[in-house]
Parts: sequence; C-alpha cells; structure tokens
Amino acid sequence: MAPRCVAVAWSGGRDSTALLHATLQAARPLSLSVLALHVHHGLHPNADDWVEFCVAQTRRWARRGHDLALHVERLTGRPGPGESVEAWARLARYGALRRMALAHGAEVVLLAHHRRDQAETLLLQALRGAGVAGLAGMPASIERDGLQWARPWLARSDAEVAAYVRRHRLRHIEDDSNADERFARNRLRHQVWPGLLEAFPGAESALADSAGWARDAMACLAELAQQDLEPANEANALRLAPLFELSLVRRLNALRHWLHARTGVPAPASLVQRLADELRPVGNARWPAPGGELRSHRGRLVFTPAAAAPEPGPTEPETSLRVDSPGRYPLPGWGGTLQVRRVRQGGVPLAWLAQLELRRREGGERFQAGPGRPPRSLKKQFQAAGLPSWQRDGPLVYSGGQLVFVPGLGLDARVVGLPGQALATLAWLPAR
Repeated sequence: MAPRCVAVAWSGGRDSTALLHATLQAARPLSLSVLALHVHHGLHPNADDWVEFCVAQTRRWARRGHDLALHVERLTGRPGPGESVEAWARLARYGALRRMALAHGAEVVLLAHHRRDQAETLLLQALRGAGVAGLAGMPASIERDGLQWARPWLARSDAEVAAYVRRHRLRHIEDDSNADERFARNRLRHQVWPGLLEAFPGAESALADSAGWARDAMACLAELAQQDLEPANEANALRLAPLFELSLVRRLNALRHWLHARTGVPAPASLVQRLADELRPVGNARWPAPGGELRSHRGRLVFTPAAAAPEPGPTEPETSLRVDSPGRYPLPGWGGTLQVRRVRQGGVPLAWLAQLELRRREGGERFQAGPGRPPRSLKKQFQAAGLPSWQRDGPLVYSGGQLVFVPGLGLDARVVGLPGQALATLAWLPAR
C-alpha cells in the first residue's frame, strides 16, 4: 500500500527548509500529504521564535495549496551532569521525531543531511577512534523503531543545497549556536574545513565516498558475522566451540555483532579485548557488560541483563501479549522482557505474533527442537541442551494453542516459516 503521508524533520534552518520545500513540490502531483516535524529543545533563547517562524511559513505554504501540517514537540528533559549536550539533544530529537511521526500516521521521515554532513561525521568519528561502524557515517536509508529514516540529499553537496535555497528564495532560520565552537562539529566546521578545502578541494566528496566504502565493509562484516554465528546460536546462549574454530578476528567480529544484538549498544573496545584475552571454550567466567553481565558456563556464553527497578506493588504475570513490530516487550509480571528481532530465515512469521498467550509450565508440554526431530518433553529438552536453571525462567509463548517459544530453547521448529516471509525470532531477557 502506498504511504498516505511523508514526514520531514524541520528545524527551520537552511538545509531542512530546502528539503521541506522540495518535498512539497514532489508530493503535490502524487496527492501526498506532508508533515513537518519540529522539535523545540528548550536549549536556545530563540527557540520560541523558531516555532513562530515555522508556524508562519507553514501557513504561507498551505495558502499556496500545499497539503502541509506542522507538528511541534517541546522537550522537557535536560542533559545530565557530565552528559554531552550534543549527544543528549540528538537522542531526544530522534525520539520526539519518532513519536510525532507515528502519532500522525507517517511511515517515512526525511532528514536533510547532505554530503558535507557525511564528510564531517566521518572525520569526527575518526578523531574519536571509531571502528568501521563509526567511519561508515550516516546511512542513506534505514528502518529503525518502526519507521523508515531517509536522507535523500546525502549525495548532494553543501553548495547544491545553498544554490537551491537561493534559486527559490527560501527564508530560513540562522541558528547562531552553529558558531559556538564549544561543540565539536562547529570547531571542525569553522577551524578545520576552510583550510582542508583550500589544500584539498575535493575533500568533501572524497571523505563522503570513504564513508560509503566503510558502510559496504560494515555490511560485509555483518553478513560474515551472521554466517559465523549461525552454528553457534542457541536460543539465548552462544555455543563457544564453533566460535573457536574461527580465526581470532572473525571470532571477535561475531562476538561484537552478538553483543550488539543482546545489549542494544556497540560493544566497548575494552570488553572485546577482555574477551579476546580471557574467553575460553570451556570453564566458567563472568564479565561486566553494558546493561548487564556476560557469563561463560558449560561451553556457552550468555548475556544476563542487570536487575530492573521493581514495579510498584504486586504484579501478576501477564497472560497475553500483542506483538505488531520488532522490539522489546517488558513483562514485569514474569520478571523480564520478550525481545522480538527480524530475521531473514529460521524465524516465526510475524503474523503468528499478533495475539500471543503466555503460560507457566504445567507439565506435559512437548517441544520440537529442529526440523525432522521428534517433539520431546521440555524436561528432556532442557537436559539435552544442558541449560542451567537461570536460563529456563520466563513464560511459555503460544499462538492459537501452538507452542511457539520456550525461554532457553528458542522457537519450536513447527512454527518456523519459509524464507521470503516476514520472519522474527524471540529471546527472553530476564530482569536479574
């Protein structure tokens, strides 16, 4: 089904004003409505004036017949002590954009980053010692948190955007905070770029191209990690024997991707180095990890989330759950979270997850561990897998009376869909 509307992240500045104007021109013949999403960060004394500018400009464009609606969200939080203002504002802004887009029916959010922004991002990441993922810069398009985020001008130069603004005589906001050299990107832009472009006129294009190469390399590493993890993945655990058949660099690459999937954040270099030095195919060990702890037990590596804050008052275990998209679904009554991730193969069709039943073990349940293997009792399956008791907690997940998922064992083979379908895999993350 074709989208009903498209959203544009609009600060009121030059680049996003140009993108919004271009989107309006393209949307009109398609009978597509446009949402302008403005985030009021509450950090600048002129922030209220910027909202007024956007309101007035929206009215002018609407009077010219454009199907345009403006939505504004005012942030109420503030950066914490020692927290980067830039990092806080970025995360808060994307959160606000997501809420507004979903609330008003948009499936796509357009962002106004261009080639100069990409080149600056690569330089900043390189100066911070980033790996391939950081050097890859910003993707032209990515699906995240139920939305498609797109940067249609990522291959356009800063000069082209400026020329577009002049040609259409677009009014826009001049944010004086862009001159504040306390911020790293502004220091780079004002102190480094002029000299860099004078010495290397093609720097913008060359650096952006390098980011593209790094993104290709990152995609290759992700595919390699998926192949290397396939024989090692086992429900919530990672079998170590197959990993130690790999070279050290491939093993660490696989661990980085596995940790990212479990913790939701890139694995710290210090943790990866400790695993390189200390992880063994057998034996028991523990390592602190973002948001929890890694445990090596009986030839398996497991991530255990840190204890979550207790819910106020007694909480009864949930008996049903509706899953409409990948993500994390907290189940405080069961003491953990059900994680749903998209996969290309080996997953349950997403349609099966629309209405789930959550049950306790009562005895007599039978689980099929793989295609062509006979269903066996859960007790025997747990014993065969050698799973410790702390990996067996959590609800049994059913759909339409069919057992779908067992914490510690994974998906029942009888519910695995065919490649080409919208598939997902489940994981149980206990809050302890």
